[in-house]
Amino acid sequence: MNAPVIVLDGTRLRADDVVAIARCGAPVALADPARAALDATRSHIEAHWLRDDAPLMYAFNTGVGALKSQRIAAAEIPVFQANLVRSHSAGTGEPMPVEAVRAMMALRVNAFASNHSGVRVALLDRLIAMLNHGITPVVAAQGSVGASGDLAPLALMSGAMMGLPTSRVVYRGETMPAAQAFALAGQAPTFEVQAKDATALLNGATASLAHAVLAAHDARALLTNAMLSAAMSLEALRAELSCFDDRVMQARPHRGQRRVAAALRRLVAGSRRCTEPARQLRLRGTPGLDPAQAGTPHEPPLAPRIQDVYSLRCIPQVHGPVLDALDYVDGILATEMNSATDNPLIFPDGEGYAIVSGGHFHGQYIAQAMDLLALAVTDLSAICDRRSARLIDPACNFGLPANLIAQRPGINTGFAVAQSMGTGLVLENMGLCSPASATSLPAKGNTEDHISNSCVAARRTRTVVENAQAVVAVELLLAAQALDLAERDLGAHPVGAGTAAGWAAVRRNVPATLGDDRWIHDDIALLKARVADGRLADAAQSACGPLWPEEAIA
Repeated sequence: MNAPVIVLDGTRLRADDVVAIARCGAPVALADPARAALDATRSHIEAHWLRDDAPLMYAFNTGVGALKSQRIAAAEIPVFQANLVRSHSAGTGEPMPVEAVRAMMALRVNAFASNHSGVRVALLDRLIAMLNHGITPVVAAQGSVGASGDLAPLALMSGAMMGLPTSRVVYRGETMPAAQAFALAGQAPTFEVQAKDATALLNGATASLAHAVLAAHDARALLTNAMLSAAMSLEALRAELSCFDDRVMQARPHRGQRRVAAALRRLVAGSRRCTEPARQLRLRGTPGLDPAQAGTPHEPPLAPRIQDVYSLRCIPQVHGPVLDALDYVDGILATEMNSATDNPLIFPDGEGYAIVSGGHFHGQYIAQAMDLLALAVTDLSAICDRRSARLIDPACNFGLPANLIAQRPGINTGFAVAQSMGTGLVLENMGLCSPASATSLPAKGNTEDHISNSCVAARRTRTVVENAQAVVAVELLLAAQALDLAERDLGAHPVGAGTAAGWAAVRRNVPATLGDDRWIHDDIALLKARVADGRLADAAQSACGPLWPEEAIA
C-alpha cells in the first residue's frame, strides 16, 4: 500500500511526518494555498525589487556578512547567488546519514512554504522532486556553528540541488554526480538559483533541526523500551512494587513521574513474581544451595524486603524527568519545524511587501533543547546500566547465578562483558553530554559574534541516544536471561502480562542461553534494532495497553 502524501504548508508539519519522509520515503507535496501565496509574493519581488534603483536589502541586492553594504547589480544577482553556494560549501567529515539529509530537505521546504522567504516556487518543486525520486545530496556532517544557520551543510545540499559538477548524491543505492542522478530520474540535470534563492536556502539551523527531530523521536521510543526493560528487571529481582503506588506519586506530583509509575503498574499488573511469597523461595543459583532445595521456602523465612535500592525504587523519579524533558523538547521542535528561519524575511505590507532583517537562523533553541535531551538520556542509560549490574552480581540479585550463567561456570563466562559494555557506553555518554549550547566563539570576521553550536549539540545527542539504545538492549537481554533462569523455580508465581509479552518478544528475537556461551554480539545488535524500531515495546503494550495513554494525568 502506498504511503499517504505529506502536504507541506509551513504550519502543520509534525515530527512523525518528518520521520516518515526521512526514513520511509513518504511522498511530499506543496499545499495549493502555499503555492499561490508564494507565487504572489514572488511576482511582486520580480516586478518591484529586481532593479538597480531598489533600496538596499540584505543578501538580496547586497553582499553578506561584512559585505552587507556592498550593492549587487540586478544583472549580477544570479551569479552572486550561485557563488554563495560555492563559497559556503565548507563542510568536512563523514557524510550525514541519508535520513538526516532527507529530513533537512523536507524541513527547508516547509520553512519556505510559510511564505516569508520570497523564493520561487520552482525551488520548492526541485527539492520536492529530489525527495520523491530519492535523490539525496552527499553532505559533510561537520563545519556548522549554528549561527547564520547551518551554512556549510545547507550549501552542500544546495549545490547538489543545482547539479553542480562537484556535487554528489545518493540515488538508487549508488553515489554519483548530482546531474547524472537527475537525468536518470527524468529531471533537468541543473537548476539555476535566482534572487533570494540561495540566500534562503543557506539560512536556518536546519541540519541541526533534522538531527534534533530524529533524536527526539528515537529518544521517546527509547524511553518506552526502557520502561519494559525496567519492568523485566523488577520482576527478575522480585522487587517491591508499593513504591509505585499513585498515592506515593501524588505526594510529589511531577507529571512525568506519575506517568512513569502508572506505566510500570500497567506492565507488571497481575504479577505474582513481585510478592513476598515469591521472594521467600530459594533459587538454584543461590551460592551453596543443595539443588534439591531449589524452589522451596527459606528456612528461617527471610525478613520482608520493605524497599529496594534506588535503581529499582526510584525508576519514576529518574525516568520521569526524561519524559518531561521530551515533552519540553518536542514543544520546541514543533515550533522550529513550522517557522521561517532565513534572513531577511518578507511580510505583506499594505498593497505590497516589506523586507526585514532578523535573527531566526540562530540555533540556540535547538542547541539548548538538545543539551537537555543529552543529559536526560545519559542519566536514563546510567540507571538502566545499574539495574543490569545488579542482575549479574550474586551479592545483589537474590539467588540468581553469578553472571547469569546457566551451567558450567568457569567454562562459561556468562553476561559480565555484556553488562560492562553497557557501562562503557554510559561513560561515553557522560563525556558527550557536556553543554554544547554554552560554548561560543565568534566567527566570520566577528560578524557572528555569538554562535549556538546547535549542529554539534544535535549530532552529539543522536550519538547519545544510539549508545543508550544499546544499554537498554543489554538490560533487556540480561533481564530476559534472569527470568528464564528463575522460571524453573518460580513458575507458580507468574510475571505481569506486559512483562510476559515483552519477555516473549525478546525471546522471539534471541534465544535464552541455557547451555554454553553464545556469540553475544549479534544478540545485542538485534535487540538494539528492536529497541530502535519499537517492536518489543509494542508487543508489551499489546498485552497491557498503551504505556502513555492519551488521557493526561492531571
